[in-house]
Amino acid sequence: MQNSLPDLFPGFESRRFKTRGAEIFARIGGEGPALFLLHGYPQSGVIWHKVAPALAAHFRLIICDLRGYGASSVPADEPENFSYSKRAMAGDIIDIADELGLDRFLYCGHDRGGRVGYRLALDHPERVEKLITIDIVPTYDMWHRMTRDLAMKSFHWAFLAQPAPWPEEMIGRDPTGWLDHKLALWGGSGDLSVFAPEALAHYRAAFNQPERLHATCEDYRAGAGYDLAADEEDRKAGRRITCPTAVFWGDKGIPSKTGGTLGIWKEWCDDVVGHSLPSGHFPPEECPEETIAAIAGFMSGAKPDVPR
Repeated sequence: MQNSLPDLFPGFESRRFKTRGAEIFARIGGEGPALFLLHGYPQSGVIWHKVAPALAAHFRLIICDLRGYGASSVPADEPENFSYSKRAMAGDIIDIADELGLDRFLYCGHDRGGRVGYRLALDHPERVEKLITIDIVPTYDMWHRMTRDLAMKSFHWAFLAQPAPWPEEMIGRDPTGWLDHKLALWGGSGDLSVFAPEALAHYRAAFNQPERLHATCEDYRAGAGYDLAADEEDRKAGRRITCPTAVFWGDKGIPSKTGGTLGIWKEWCDDVVGHSLPSGHFPPEECPEETIAAIAGFMSGAKPDVPR
């Protein structure tokens, strides 16, 4: 399927990495310090296509599809949904870094990829040099701070976490319709105008595969179970994220309903900065120039030439 879809990363190498629990598809390109870029629901690494060319002038980008998403493999279910836990996904990144000979690396994750990132920083603090999360607050806070406004914006958290196969069957009746509705609902414009048709082709192709639709639900089941329990354990033990961290969020995004995104992250991080971006939930596609400046500025202080 991947070969028949538009190539949105010309000049990037495509590689597959065998990890302890999956086979991860990645695009690699650019020169400089190693920077992992990870996506969220309901997308793939394609979300970075507008920002990758500018960032590649300053970083060696490793743009991965999370297990179960995009062109990565779909691991079998495991007890407590461990195979789709953020701890297991963080392990994929460690395995890839080991294969690439990276003792330490930079990491930037949007949405689910951001959850993988902060789990990495908690589980493997010696490996993450700097961390960026985009448009999330920790899973612990999403569940423990659920309000009416937040629940209306993020009802999918409870819906997708329902036992299989009910959510899969409901979405499977019109997977493209569900996908397009979510992209439009969470985007700042309220429609699909910010998404390139070529990118939408990637997202729709993946979402129309029943095994991937199931994997995305397993991701959220893990979020309501294993991931939440891991966060609660860290919170109880007083574990904190020790690497320099930046958090960015859309001023119309989901975290804007939590009542203070940066303040929430200060409860988890020793050293954190951040600010909003002029977008909904998808800054890399909605406001690429501002997203490039935010990522490059924090990671290296670079001022990249932004394509216009």
